[in-house]
Amino acid sequence: MSAPSPAPYVFVIGTGRCGSTLTEEILCRHPDVGFISNLDDRLRLPTSATRWSGRLYRELPSALAVTRFGKLTPSEAYRMLDSEVSPILSSPFRDLVAADASPWLADRLRTFFDGRAAAQRTGTFLHKFTGWSRAAFLHEVFPTARFIHVIRDGRAVANSWLQMPWWLGFSGPERWQWGPLPPELAAQWHDADRSFTVLAGLLWRVLVDACDAARAVVPEDQWLEVRYEDVTAQPRDAFEAMLRFCGLEWCEEFERGLARHRLSAARVDAYRRDLNPGELARMTAAIAPTLEAHGYATAGDDR
Repeated sequence: MSAPSPAPYVFVIGTGRCGSTLTEEILCRHPDVGFISNLDDRLRLPTSATRWSGRLYRELPSALAVTRFGKLTPSEAYRMLDSEVSPILSSPFRDLVAADASPWLADRLRTFFDGRAAAQRTGTFLHKFTGWSRAAFLHEVFPTARFIHVIRDGRAVANSWLQMPWWLGFSGPERWQWGPLPPELAAQWHDADRSFTVLAGLLWRVLVDACDAARAVVPEDQWLEVRYEDVTAQPRDAFEAMLRFCGLEWCEEFERGLARHRLSAARVDAYRRDLNPGELARMTAAIAPTLEAHGYATAGDDR
């Protein structure tokens, strides 16, 4: 079976703390992939100045790729999207759907990405969004775009969120950026004594369920789900599959780029050590349907 033709746009999506950043950074090592860098976003560089971002990222040693403005790595570019498109991309309280792509917004978004893709002169332009997938919205604006959904065991994601100082869940759903919990899940949370551990798991479930709903409107051959656990266990196999999906060939430059990254499975099940067993069991029970739908075993953590 021949590889598909190169995708003009590839969007990497995930909940956050799921391995999507690592996946994005490695895919952007490919010489035929363009992207927006942290420096582009922080300095608000003109579109023409972004032409060299990819080459610098791929060729500079890591020690030289750090500046006082930050590290030269791919960026979600929310500052630029806020100013040149709309804050709807950076901070929606719900997932974006096709109906949100009003003509003025779609035109701005196409102009934003098309200009940067043209400046970088690559066959594929890649961008990452975390949190809400935004996939149905993006598909409406870019009908031929392909989506790589990076998913990680929700218990591991929740465990990571709980250890992040910026996670807003400790203030409750009323104060975080994700909107209210659906009534059924809100009831589960209250029944779990409003456990922070359970709340973090429910947020993962809400985001992944929304991503699954978006997947239903994207053609099957334009969607690839990748499990973080498989990426760390068999990185070459995983990235060969992702490159094929993007219509890109494995090459020596990409292989050298992949070798610059450390992929470790050491913390795949760290949540079992980090979380209270009783709290882990309650969280597993609350998110079991979504875990099982994506191939994650729940036996042993739900008792």
